[in-house]
Amino acid sequence: MMTSLSELTQRKSHGPKLAVLTAYDYPTARLLDDAGVDLLLVGDSLGMVVLGMPDTTGVTMEMMVHHTTAVCRGVTRAPVIADLPFASYLTPEMAVANARRLMDCGAACVKLEGGVSMLPQIRAIIDAGIPFVGHIGMLPQSVKEEGGYKKKGKTAESIDHLLADAQAIDQAGAVAMVLESIVPAVATQITALVKASTIGIGAGPDTDGQVLVTPDLLGSFPWFRPPFAKARADIAGETLRAVREYMAEVQA
Repeated sequence: MMTSLSELTQRKSHGPKLAVLTAYDYPTARLLDDAGVDLLLVGDSLGMVVLGMPDTTGVTMEMMVHHTTAVCRGVTRAPVIADLPFASYLTPEMAVANARRLMDCGAACVKLEGGVSMLPQIRAIIDAGIPFVGHIGMLPQSVKEEGGYKKKGKTAESIDHLLADAQAIDQAGAVAMVLESIVPAVATQITALVKASTIGIGAGPDTDGQVLVTPDLLGSFPWFRPPFAKARADIAGETLRAVREYMAEVQA
């Protein structure tokens, strides 16, 4: 169980692998922290699994501040990663200002999507003394431009782009990077190439850690579940059962 970002280097070298989960509210964060999860991510996935949006592009800074604050109230141990949402880091100055807002909520580090194309923003955040987590591969905030969620690393050109992005983020000084929906062999190659810890989601088993959207893990969002996510509980089923039991008692 991890209590500080400074432990990431040792964990990459000596294990065990990082177990990372998303949190969007106080009770979930408190439970995950008590369970010993290494890192919590306040992901902009909250737009879909909490707020019912079709994708993450409608999530605002105000939403991220609201949810990050709630999560940080529930955590006493695990470092919290907070996402910079869509259009919140258009310039380096904007990236730093919004990163500071999330750090002021209690986050330990911030994350944004993109590699080489985002280097000015990434460097500005790190130069401001804010720990940074990268995110490469499939980028949910770019879903509209890309026309859907697509696996990355299937062609030589795609692999070259991924390696360039990973190395650029690593050399800028990122403490970790999320590898999303990347061909597993490429994710393994990136993991061996960079000093930063790699956290995979739909990128095979050989990254330095794994992250899942907690509602996917708990079965609390039954309307959609990605193929790589194994539900280990049925919160949706239990909720329906409890509500119907309550209704039957009230209406008897």
